[in-house]
Amino acid sequence: MQGNVPIAFRPEGVTLPLDKILPLKSLPKSIRSSQRYLRIKASMQEVGIIEPPIVFPNKGDEDTYLMLDGHIRLEIARTLKFESLFCLVATDDEAFTYNHKVNQLQPIQEHFMILRAIKNGVSEERIAKTLNVNVDTIKQKRDLLTGICPEAVALLRERKASAGALREIKRVKPMRQIEMAEVMIASNNYTAAYAKCLVLASSPDQVLEPSQQTAPKGMEDQDVARLQREMNNMEHEFKLVQEAYGRNMLNLVVVVGYVRSLLNNAAVVRYLSQTEPTMLAEFQKILDQAEMKATG
Repeated sequence: MQGNVPIAFRPEGVTLPLDKILPLKSLPKSIRSSQRYLRIKASMQEVGIIEPPIVFPNKGDEDTYLMLDGHIRLEIARTLKFESLFCLVATDDEAFTYNHKVNQLQPIQEHFMILRAIKNGVSEERIAKTLNVNVDTIKQKRDLLTGICPEAVALLRERKASAGALREIKRVKPMRQIEMAEVMIASNNYTAAYAKCLVLASSPDQVLEPSQQTAPKGMEDQDVARLQREMNNMEHEFKLVQEAYGRNMLNLVVVVGYVRSLLNNAAVVRYLSQTEPTMLAEFQKILDQAEMKATG
C-alpha cells in the first residue's frame, strides 16, 4: 500500500466552553424523550463524557468550533449545565457521522463487558443507573450465557446472535448447542425465531426439558413433523457443504496454479490465441478472479 492514511483528527483533544461550540443542526423535540437520548444523559450524569464529540475550527472565528458529530451530547451538556466539554478536533471539515461505520455492541460482548465491570467493583445498580435501565435487565445480561457451553459461546462470540436466540440455545444439551451455533453461522441467521425452529427440530434426547418443546400457536402435529424434517434436511445439507468446502478450495488452488503455469508459457499462449481464443479468455478470467480474491 502506497502512502500513509491521513489521521481523521488531532491526537490531542481540547476542552471547550459550551458557548464556543456552534451546532450545525437543531435537534427535533421528539429526540429528548427517546431511549438513546435518556441513556446518554444518564451516562453523562453518572460518569461524564465517554465518547468525545468531534469539532472543527471555525474559519470565520478562530475562538469557536463547529460541531461535526455529537449534537445530542452537546444538548445534554447544556441541560446538565456543564461549563465545558472535552472534544476531539477533526482535521477535515467533514460532517459525515463518525458512528456510521462503527459496529454495534452485540449481546455476548455486552455480557462480557458487564461481567468485567462487576469484577472491577462496579455495582449492578450503578451500571443500571448509567445505562438508564432496570437492575433486572443488567442481571439478565449478566446471566445471558449461563447454561451455554464454552464451545458454542466461542462460535457465536463475534456474531450478531440476539439475546432471544441465546435463550433458546439454553434449552438444548451442549452437543446440540454446538450444532445449532454452526447451523446459525452457516445460514447467517441469528434470530430468536430461527433458533426456536432449530430447538423444535431437535430430537427429544437433545432437549433439556422435552415436555416444554412446544410448537408455536396455530401449528398442528403434521406441521411440526414437516418442519422437523425440513430443518433436519437443511442441517444435513449444510454439513455436506462444509465437508466439501475444504476439498473444493484445494482443487481450486491446484487448478489456478496449473492455469497460471500455462499462461506463463509464451508458446502455449500463442497457440491458444490462434486456435482457442475463447478458452484463453476463460483461463485469463480464472486468474483475474483468483488475484482479486487474494488482494481483496
